[in-house]
Amino acid sequence: MKALILAAGYATRLYPYTKNFPKPLLKVNDVPIIQYLVEKLDGLAGLSEILVVTNARFARNFEAWKRTLRTRSRVTVISDLTTTVEERLGAVGDMYFVLQRTGYDDDYLVLGGDNFFEEPLDGFVQHARRRRSSATIGVCDIRDRDEARNYGVVRLSGDKKITEFSEKPERPASSIVAMCLYYFPRRTTRFLKDYMSDETQHSDAAGAYIRWLTDCCTVYGFMFSRYWADIGSITTYQKLAHIVQGGKGR
Repeated sequence: MKALILAAGYATRLYPYTKNFPKPLLKVNDVPIIQYLVEKLDGLAGLSEILVVTNARFARNFEAWKRTLRTRSRVTVISDLTTTVEERLGAVGDMYFVLQRTGYDDDYLVLGGDNFFEEPLDGFVQHARRRRSSATIGVCDIRDRDEARNYGVVRLSGDKKITEFSEKPERPASSIVAMCLYYFPRRTTRFLKDYMSDETQHSDAAGAYIRWLTDCCTVYGFMFSRYWADIGSITTYQKLAHIVQGGKGR
């Protein structure tokens, strides 16, 4: 299994914090956001490598951060070669960029570099590995349908299969939302090539790919019950910093 951390965005909604600095390296309680993810990945059974995909503009920042890491895992920083917002590949484009270079013969655990969650990853990975022909995504019940309009909203069957996925719906069918956390067994990675070659698909958003994937194979949702945050704005970043400094998160 390889872990892929998506960290190539330009985070314009967090300006001025991210005007000349990558969002995943912003600090929460003096620790870069991405480092919380690495700590959760470190020691996972079967993990061979952590890949961090960033853009050419911020690659040096991640290389400098990598030199400060104390981890048992092999960490590789990959530049997607873009330098501007207009050139960005998006989450799906960056997944495809990396897999084209590293191959499709591994399981991939994909994480958003701007996501924060309290729970360990062991349960999620074990659950996903028991379903070798299916993809599994992390989901969280935020218990607020109005807030759910800002995310990908899912509905689950009794056995936790995703029966509906709607990206930022005006009227959410539930308050269960998708985290940027995916497990793609090697049997499912080929679907990414199919998606990228499908001329009817134009979105680079991860949610669009997950919705499309539900038509190709079974996709399960794994429920996370503790605190989760998607750092998409200055408000959510400041809220996360306040919560972590208050004692949550590690």
